[in-house]
Amino acid sequence: MAATQSPTHTLRFDSRLRDAGLFLREAVRTFRATGSVVPSSPALAGALTRHLTERPGPAPLAILEGGAGTGPVSRAIARHMGPEDTADLVEANAGMAAHLQDLVDTDPDFAPVRERLRVHAAPVEEVSREGGYDLIISGLPLANFTAGEVRGIFEHYFEVLKPGGRLSFFGYLYTKEVKAVIAPREDYLRQARSGWVVEEYLNRYGTGSEKVIANFPPAWIHHLRKPVD
Repeated sequence: MAATQSPTHTLRFDSRLRDAGLFLREAVRTFRATGSVVPSSPALAGALTRHLTERPGPAPLAILEGGAGTGPVSRAIARHMGPEDTADLVEANAGMAAHLQDLVDTDPDFAPVRERLRVHAAPVEEVSREGGYDLIISGLPLANFTAGEVRGIFEHYFEVLKPGGRLSFFGYLYTKEVKAVIAPREDYLRQARSGWVVEEYLNRYGTGSEKVIANFPPAWIHHLRKPVD
């Protein structure tokens, strides 16, 4: 006899299908701000939340997620939050932010931490909290932005990050090489200039990088730390 799925399992599966459908529609409409046509994979979400799952101690963490999209990384954050952790989930796309708020309000994955999550429908540069953040997880497609925009995002991240705090973000593999072949010259140069800003911050604050092949497209995860002094 075939095993039957529980109502909660079915609800979660249906919710993830809606997540993917909305993400695809918004990606087609606003690809520059989305960066992909599919949500982040569980493997990518796991790598991005490494400093949440491998936390150094029991102290509560204040978490900021930039570019939350339809919530695949938000789910991982919620799953690993400690009993006193708080998180601000930030998404500039109004449709995705509304969808994310609905998930937080109704999805079983978010139920244990629902009261300690806040969804912000705004650019990440407009969101901060008194006292700063211990951990920032960024899903923004930096390769799609101008060098000035990328620098502004990093400057904000390091302004609101506490001394000793961690920042994790990702970039897709081989996008520069592909654009060098098929993209207009100006688009390639824009991405190259943005990449220089990313490399500057990696050289100054980087603590490690890891490759995630089980994602579409495959990606590099980069981890940075704000100096204590």
